[in-house]
Amino acid sequence: MEPLVDRPGPQIGRSSLGERMASCCSYRTLQAWLPILTWLPKYRLSWLQMDLIAGLTVGLTTVPQALAYAEVAGLPVQYGLYSAFMGGFIYTFLGTSKDVTLGPTAIMSLLCASYVGGDPVRAVLLSLICGTIQTAMALLRLGFLLDFISFPVIKGFTCAAAVTIGFGQVKNVLGLKDIPHEFFLQVYYTFYRIPETRIGDVVLGLLCLCLLVTLQWMKSTLEPPSEQNALLTRAAHSLVWGIATVRNALVVVAATFVAFSWNAFGSPVFTITGKTSQGLPPFRAPPLFETTPNGTSISFGEIIEDFGGGLAVIPFMGVLESIAIAKAFASQNDYRINANQELFAIGLTNIMGSFVSAYPVTGSFGRTAVNSQTGVCTPAGGIVTGVVVLLSLAFLMPAFYYIPKASLAAVIICAVAPLVDYRVVMQFWRIRKLDLVPFLITFLLSFWEVQYGIVGGVVVSGLMLLYNVARPSIKVCDHGVLVMELDSGLSFPSTEYLNTVLYTQALQASPPRSVVLDCHHVNTVDYTVVNELRDLLRQFKLRGVGLIFSGLQYSVLEVLLAADLPDLRHTASVEAALTILSGSTQ
Repeated sequence: MEPLVDRPGPQIGRSSLGERMASCCSYRTLQAWLPILTWLPKYRLSWLQMDLIAGLTVGLTTVPQALAYAEVAGLPVQYGLYSAFMGGFIYTFLGTSKDVTLGPTAIMSLLCASYVGGDPVRAVLLSLICGTIQTAMALLRLGFLLDFISFPVIKGFTCAAAVTIGFGQVKNVLGLKDIPHEFFLQVYYTFYRIPETRIGDVVLGLLCLCLLVTLQWMKSTLEPPSEQNALLTRAAHSLVWGIATVRNALVVVAATFVAFSWNAFGSPVFTITGKTSQGLPPFRAPPLFETTPNGTSISFGEIIEDFGGGLAVIPFMGVLESIAIAKAFASQNDYRINANQELFAIGLTNIMGSFVSAYPVTGSFGRTAVNSQTGVCTPAGGIVTGVVVLLSLAFLMPAFYYIPKASLAAVIICAVAPLVDYRVVMQFWRIRKLDLVPFLITFLLSFWEVQYGIVGGVVVSGLMLLYNVARPSIKVCDHGVLVMELDSGLSFPSTEYLNTVLYTQALQASPPRSVVLDCHHVNTVDYTVVNELRDLLRQFKLRGVGLIFSGLQYSVLEVLLAADLPDLRHTASVEAALTILSGSTQ
């Protein structure tokens, strides 16, 4: 698939109102808002075959994962499927990545569980609010805010989320009930109630885990077909690869058949999903209030207040996860994405999803990888995936009654295990040890409350960033005259530090020394900096020594000249400044 067209940026220069309106209404602008217009006119029949295969494969992966992730969110399993089909249809029209698949994920399900407490009404309303926030961010071009969430914070959160989600499924493998949701209480009561373990669930759960791990290992170690016996080898290769790719569906189907058989013979030894709502979800506006079982009405404002920080955490993490996945696969497959358009696609998916009882969704790394590896050519593969989910809702819901919870737990554990990336700790240690600070703070606090982990990591990362701004690196060399090289721009937090260095190294020396300030890295100054420089020039003049600026960029020089600084001297190079100062001292 050819690279998708990026939304055009603002043009430099003046244009008439008519030209601007014509530009806004141009076909190129329409393509920017509806990326499907970029690839649909070029669509080929060969692409249709690949999109069908990829969409079907991803659909067979999506159905069992969606059921399992609904368990993580604390919702009835059908809500996982309600959340899994809208993204495929919306993203086909609005997405800029051919590979990304939107739907329920482990991390978003965990976040949802933290804020809705297993309440379907609140989960659906949360989807509407998150989608509205994400869409507003896209329209206001606020995607740059995601840049302030650093990689160590993301990694710390995903590692903690994977541990929390994975351990949260141990109770289902053991067949335990009524275990608290809080992580530390969950750990305590899981071990405390091990004697109540159901043998059937343990055996089935471990068998499912072993089978999933084996199939994943077979897929990762599968070698390409050899030239000899190419036809037979290729057929065997395709068969094994196909089985390994849809391993989640195969394991869940097999476990369901086993559970159904035991129940049919009157021996219910497994904990099963139980009754689920049948049929497609009704298309209706999400409720803006909630009525409790005792008849109490909870207003929209009260629900918003209960969500609290979740209204910032969930939209941001959803967008961050999806855009990171889109960028990774765009780089791998040599095309470009538009971050703001991706934000718009996710937001609209969540808004429309709330009309079919979905909870918040985002891009799925695992299903996107399957989509890419299967050879998808356009986002149209998402339509096929959506149809597979809809067919499951329409015809297979009665069969979901017998799905063992241990098999869904095995699917979840295998899905989140790769997120625990222990190697990243060594990488942080080798490259920049300070990055371990926000990583560890995010990781540890996330076990207490998810939002505390993310906020704590972002605050620490922000403080580290601000420290670098306030304490720029200043390289000092002595050539008879001090040469001080600034490695970054000057802004108001750094003025006091620059003042201190100049006073300590030059003005308070005995005798005072002249200074060349090498500013070729400085590309911006503000009013506070200009005022500080005016005072420094005065102090240097009073002590009978010189302060010369070298390598000033034009934009900075223009600001300093406009400020009418007294005794401002500047040169194009350090050498020229040294010559001037050497001459004045002689």
